[in-house]
Amino acid sequence: MSTGSYSFSKRTAWDLSAGDHATAVAEARSKRGDLLDLTISNPTVCGFEYVADAVLGPMADPAVMEHALIYDPDPRGMRSAREAVARYYADHGAGVDGTGVDPDSVILTTSTSEAYSYLFRLLCDVGDEVLVAQPSYPLFDFLADLDDVKLKTYPLFYDFGWWIDFAELERRITAKTRAILVVHPNNPTGHWTHRAERDRLEALCEEHRLALIVDEVFLDYPLGKTPAQSFAIGPHPVLTFVLSGISKIAALPQMKVAWVASFGPDKLAREATARLEVISDTFLSMNAPTQLALPRWLAGRKTLQHQISERTRSNLRALQGSELEVLHLEAGWSAVAVFRGRGLASGTTAAQVLLQDAGVIVHPGSFYGFSDSRIVVISLLTAANDMEAAVRGLSNIIGA
Repeated sequence: MSTGSYSFSKRTAWDLSAGDHATAVAEARSKRGDLLDLTISNPTVCGFEYVADAVLGPMADPAVMEHALIYDPDPRGMRSAREAVARYYADHGAGVDGTGVDPDSVILTTSTSEAYSYLFRLLCDVGDEVLVAQPSYPLFDFLADLDDVKLKTYPLFYDFGWWIDFAELERRITAKTRAILVVHPNNPTGHWTHRAERDRLEALCEEHRLALIVDEVFLDYPLGKTPAQSFAIGPHPVLTFVLSGISKIAALPQMKVAWVASFGPDKLAREATARLEVISDTFLSMNAPTQLALPRWLAGRKTLQHQISERTRSNLRALQGSELEVLHLEAGWSAVAVFRGRGLASGTTAAQVLLQDAGVIVHPGSFYGFSDSRIVVISLLTAANDMEAAVRGLSNIIGA
């Protein structure tokens, strides 16, 4: 057996060591067992009431089991599953005439991550650029690396709410730019992309011949009374891709069903969908049982959505009553907060202080691209009693 060195690709040359915060959390866990974790965002472990028959029953249905025994691959996904996705968007008023989207514009994937990868391969050659908002979720960096795409950030700024810095966004468009990526609502800022911002984004894309990629996984979770409009609602003057999936919509991340829907000028959107179909046909990653179960999962989504919305709104009120300054947000499962207590020592973050002094785990803002060491990000899915206990602990140290 050869003992010579092996060569790995540069695209996977990541720093694989544990970060400072992860190390600090591990050390704190080893010293004390009463840490309050305000970072958990997996709905299946947050104490929500899942009805096993509603979740697993569709896959145990005799008709589903019979169909699942037959291999009949469709690179876009089964027609029945795509029609269920179209009905979901019809519930949101999608489609130029309000009747829903064309199921043939939908490509099913196992995750939004896979959908992003499909789109990067569709739109970009090696070294091409995609513009993505900052702050935002760090997953995009890894996806771009794996598809040899370069991410360039454009800033969101805070002024009694979050806004896109359009002047800076336009300055960052180059000859290599192929798409602008928007998360609607943004994670973690909870910022909706409002109509005026959408109009400006579409104008920029039209002027520079760019595609618009819109991630709407948190669309169904407004924290106020006013829901936002889906980008699936037309008209679509530019090539637009809308991503979502049941990880958030139905709180079923373990079932691995997502999709990308293509919109835009008719000929362009048809060609994009046809090319995506070939990409999907190369992998055929979707499995039959989950596709067959998808219509019932989507039809039953409101039960879990109601539980989650009650939890996130209750936890947000609790945080707003704490000593932390919670920045304005409109939707989603996270809150961005500012530590306004005693001054932080040089090189110290608010997340470290909360961990060491209150036994509370939060995400440091740097995880999402914030440069201010006082900023922390908190999951609103946290069990209510844990959130209440954490708020008491936060108040004790901040007020000291």
